[in-house]
Amino acid sequence: MIIVKHIKDLKHLIHNRPVIQKLIGFVPTMGALHPGHVSLIERAKQQTEWVVCSIFINPAQFNNKADFYKYPVTIEKDIDMLEAAGCDVLFLPDVEEMYPFGDPVLHYDLGFIETVLEGAFRKGHFQGVCRIVDKLLRAVEPHFMFMGQKDYQQCMVVQKMIELTEQSVQLVVCPSVREPNGLAMSSRNMRLSEPEKIKALQIVSCLKTVQTKLAVGNISSLAKTAKEELEKEGFVVDYVAIADANTLQEINKWDGQQKIVALAAAYLKEVRLIDNLILI
Repeated sequence: MIIVKHIKDLKHLIHNRPVIQKLIGFVPTMGALHPGHVSLIERAKQQTEWVVCSIFINPAQFNNKADFYKYPVTIEKDIDMLEAAGCDVLFLPDVEEMYPFGDPVLHYDLGFIETVLEGAFRKGHFQGVCRIVDKLLRAVEPHFMFMGQKDYQQCMVVQKMIELTEQSVQLVVCPSVREPNGLAMSSRNMRLSEPEKIKALQIVSCLKTVQTKLAVGNISSLAKTAKEELEKEGFVVDYVAIADANTLQEINKWDGQQKIVALAAAYLKEVRLIDNLILI
């Protein structure tokens, strides 16, 4: 695996790759890698011939600076995992490389999708996500980009950004990867103790309860009850919502046909966890 830290070196490497016709797959990450990230590398290797992964903890997407400084850094372990997974190139820039002095701050007209759920509770977060993913795409110039469904709303935002910027990359959203007990894999799980990881399972348990109780008609009480159950267990809940899977417009009545998704975000002590479950 080749490691590069500068955009100009990355571009030179890509433009001079052995077979120029090879499709490039790209997996953007913030490091602290786990098997969920590895599954994205594996999917990229199945669909493309040359896989690039980036590790960059993006300060622009942290509305809480304390969260930024506490984000786990495991770079040596990450490199070992990427090499074992067969990644071809690791792009490992620093902040000055991605945000040089005088770099203009672009605004992305994301519309409704930026105002709800994560957007409502993390002001500016999605603008920061779009800013860095836009930069990374222009540096890597991939044919396909691979992201996980666990960040459901973020995937929708990135797709919107791709359309706004008229980039030719195709976004591939891959299923969430879970621990054997059902806990969604996340870099933030590294900040949880083993008992806390067990407790965190209550989030997906509540989503599964919503799925089990789903029926045609008024469903407004399902999300409300799930939120109350998490709060009883000591979680500080930002939201539990049932929404249209394509627009994230929350719905109160269901016709039995509309594709919907249940989403949740809650704090377990200082660690904010998110999860989602496509209900139909």
